[in-house]
Amino acid sequence: MLKPGTPAPDFTATLDDGTPFRLSDERGKRHVVLYFYPKDFTPGCTAQACSFRDNYDAIRAKGAVVIGVSADDADSHVRFRERHELPFPLIADTDGRLRDLYDVKGWLPFLPPRVTYVIDKEGIIRAALRHDLRVGAHVPEVLEALERLEAAAR
Repeated sequence: MLKPGTPAPDFTATLDDGTPFRLSDERGKRHVVLYFYPKDFTPGCTAQACSFRDNYDAIRAKGAVVIGVSADDADSHVRFRERHELPFPLIADTDGRLRDLYDVKGWLPFLPPRVTYVIDKEGIIRAALRHDLRVGAHVPEVLEALERLEAAAR
C-alpha cells in the first residue's frame, strides 16, 4: 500500500460511462477518493458502494469526488452502478494496472484487498485505508481525512 504523504501516481483510465479520466486533471480542483474493491454485486462490495452512495453529498461538500476501481469489466460496472444508484463512476481495472500502480495487494492472490486512498487537490495521498472485512469503516475515515484537509486549508 502507498503511504500518506507520497504523490499519488498519475493515471488515465476510462470510466464506466466511456469518458476518459486523468487523475492529474483534478489537481487544483477537487480531492479524489479512490477506492479499490474486490467485485461488483458481492455483499461486502455492495455494502461499501452503498455507504459511499449514502454519504456522497457529505463527501462532495468537502470538495471531493469518489471513484471506485475493481477488476470487473465496464458492462458489470454499468449494471452495478445502475442497480444501486451509485452517483459516482467506476473504473474497470481488468488488467490490474491500477492495482499495481497503487500497490493494492492482497495477502492471498485470490482475495483482492479493499483499499481507499484520499488524494488531495495537489495530488498527494493524505490517507491510505485498508479494511478488508470492515466495509463500513472506510467512509467515516474518509470523512475524517477530508475534515483534516478542510481544517488545514483554513
